Amino acid sequence: MSITESSVFLRILLAVWLGLKRAAVNSGANRLCRGLEGGVRRLLSGSVLWRFAWREGVVSRVWPESLSCRLFTAVVNIPCAVVKVLYKAGRRVWEDSLFCRLLTALGGTTYFFLGLFMLGMLMAPHSLWNNVYGLMGAAALTALFVVGSASHRQYRLELDTLGPYMSIYMAFICLALAGSLSTHMSLRFFAFHLTGFLLVLVVVSAVHKYEQLQLMVSLAVLGLSVAALYGCYQGYIGVEVIPSQQDMVVNAGMPGRVYSFFDNPNNFAEQLEMLLPLELALFLNCRWRGKVLSLLAFCLGVAAIGFTYGRASWIGLAFAVVVFVALLDWRWLPALLVLGLAAVPFLPETIYNRILTITNTEDSSTQYRFAIYDTTANLMRDYWHRGVGLGSDIMKKVFQTYPTNFDGSYPIHTHNNYLQMWGETGIWGILSFLGLLFWQLKKGIKALRRTSDPRVGRMLAAAVGAFCGIMVIGVAEYTWFYPRNMFTYWFLFGIIAACVKLVRAEKPAKA
Repeated sequence: MSITESSVFLRILLAVWLGLKRAAVNSGANRLCRGLEGGVRRLLSGSVLWRFAWREGVVSRVWPESLSCRLFTAVVNIPCAVVKVLYKAGRRVWEDSLFCRLLTALGGTTYFFLGLFMLGMLMAPHSLWNNVYGLMGAAALTALFVVGSASHRQYRLELDTLGPYMSIYMAFICLALAGSLSTHMSLRFFAFHLTGFLLVLVVVSAVHKYEQLQLMVSLAVLGLSVAALYGCYQGYIGVEVIPSQQDMVVNAGMPGRVYSFFDNPNNFAEQLEMLLPLELALFLNCRWRGKVLSLLAFCLGVAAIGFTYGRASWIGLAFAVVVFVALLDWRWLPALLVLGLAAVPFLPETIYNRILTITNTEDSSTQYRFAIYDTTANLMRDYWHRGVGLGSDIMKKVFQTYPTNFDGSYPIHTHNNYLQMWGETGIWGILSFLGLLFWQLKKGIKALRRTSDPRVGRMLAAAVGAFCGIMVIGVAEYTWFYPRNMFTYWFLFGIIAACVKLVRAEKPAKA
């Protein structure tokens, strides 16, 4: 018998959990929640706004059979088509070559190497990381998948699976590069967008069953756990207090904010928010050893995000967990709220005081954000329709043609994901970006209701919750200013798309 199975503590915990679960099922509160659920569902189903938001749009409905979809997908799959032709023409030579057979076998496990790429990216110290590695890694993974597709007829780059808005969004990214006020300055940022696009494409194309998805995610969160462990070590020994990162008056007595392998505590906190909910899904899906390791990793991550003192990320993670629980079974939300309130007295004093500053308008970082928004309004009046071009570099240069902030400085970005995308790509770029996000979230929630595999459902709920959390953070932070965060953002987006694909694959089995 394993240690975990013989653990008295774990057996007691399991007994308490099962007892609470049975009590909840038979309780009056549960019956009341069921009644409320039915009433809310009937009310929403009769709402015109709800039907409009939930319906399958015309663009989405006609996209799979459209000429544009077939054309774009065919263009993206030219490398796969070439490799398949070469394999068919020289099959005997290919199969006699140990190197070719090895490449084909490795290409069939691209999901594993993608997990290793994420693990390495999340463990790389800031001083050793170069954003070119991201593009090189994404390109190498794409090439590996293409080679692996040679002997697998069904393997292809599934651009059509990502729906119409991904293609539309990337088209406007290309237009923003072409129409930039400085194409040279925007080219580097186009490489970041291309990296994110390739990561999404590889995730959704390489995953064909849940076990592959779980291995890929497990490797990614392993990298995060190492970063979290180092963050906790920094919190234990203490790091230097940097005045530019915290108001020294409002936050008097607050220790230095940890940053782990990243350049800034906010960057680290955003990485934690995006991946910690996936550890909850692994905890629910794994066997006992996996549950213990996932729970330990989650606790390390929660402690580390506390040490970052990143208020926006705290809010984002809390919102992510609420969405995760609500998607699995919203009747557990009252218990989650009670648990959250009960945990407040046990918070360290510095974290509790930091929470109290969230609504404090005297905080210098809050004041500075609003000053940046005022300065951004000047830029948007001139460039709201076309944008200035991709990247914070060109935006910083354009900011310098307008009046400064109250302290005489110029913003380096807008401190808001959506304002930044609008300022860079113009009105049509931001609309395509928002359309892509909400379309994918809607697809994820719909798929969650249809899945017959609870493991896929939990992973999908966690990914949707985490993505909702980072979208909330994006209201107060420009989360893509640090490209590693941008790569994780699109990796998470790809997980949602891969889960939706797995749910669709269940249909023939149900028939």
